[in-house]
Amino acid sequence: MAQTIRRGGKGVRRAAAAKGAKAKVATAKKQTGSAIDQAMRWLPFSDETLHRIILTGILVGAGGLVWTVASMAGVPALAEDKMALVAADAGFEVKRVEVRGVNRMNELTIYEKVLGQRDQAMPRLDLAGLREGLLQLPWVKDARVSRQLPDTLVVDVVERSPHAVMRKDGKLVLIDETGHALEPVSAARAKGMFVLSGEGAEERVADLGKLLEAAPAIKPQVAEAEWVGHRRWNLTFKTGQVLALPEGDEQSAGALLTFARMDGVNRLLGGKVASFDMRAPDRVYLRVPGHADEMAAEQRAAAQAKAEAKKQAAAVSSPVPKPAATARD
Repeated sequence: MAQTIRRGGKGVRRAAAAKGAKAKVATAKKQTGSAIDQAMRWLPFSDETLHRIILTGILVGAGGLVWTVASMAGVPALAEDKMALVAADAGFEVKRVEVRGVNRMNELTIYEKVLGQRDQAMPRLDLAGLREGLLQLPWVKDARVSRQLPDTLVVDVVERSPHAVMRKDGKLVLIDETGHALEPVSAARAKGMFVLSGEGAEERVADLGKLLEAAPAIKPQVAEAEWVGHRRWNLTFKTGQVLALPEGDEQSAGALLTFARMDGVNRLLGGKVASFDMRAPDRVYLRVPGHADEMAAEQRAAAQAKAEAKKQAAAVSSPVPKPAATARD
């Protein structure tokens, strides 16, 4: 009877190879599990906490994806518009504007900046943008914009203080203590105010203030200051007299203090001297109006008197002629 031989069963080699592969997989799983377990033991929290962290990360990622898709579709903008409409319908809408802290500047310039917000819903107000716009105004040093519910926009302004008048190109401009330009002024309005002139003088206002503080007794008498050649000051007093100071902060302060002491002793201000030049470190040059003419006149008079005296002396020393003899009859 013939026997049927079946083929296709696993050979010894195949069985050995499969068994070896299973052993490698088991060993790898065991090593991986040991490494993960070791890492888990190093973490400062439990398995339950780790699961919560992972779950939170998944939820945050999903939320970010949803928000991105919604933003691309315009959903947040629509929601903001709807909220603004609801707020306006409820009376939370700008109906009044209240400005505080304005004393010197024209208040209308403030209203021109903020009245465009009238009838705007309170949630739609750009307070930061409004403040930045106000800070661009010459007189505004600082500003704060706030909502006063339900319908009022409040603007608090800190004004700059006028300090002096800057004369430049025949025009007068009001400036503050930092040299910041405020507004043009007329000669009548500038009368009696401290006047600065010279190229770049508005950038040296703080330095000039320190200089004048060196001589407090002289400071109230100074009416004008000219910045000469980007290097030194000429001071004009209320008497019209001019003081030329040397270059350098210390040198000019020292010269001004010396002049103050001289004025205290000799009463220089209000006298005949028109200008004082203290640019030389060891001497003071004085200019008296008409003094040169007086000196010239005196010299001419002296010369004329000398000539007359010489003429008279010559006349006395010359011989007197004898009278002629008269013949007798």
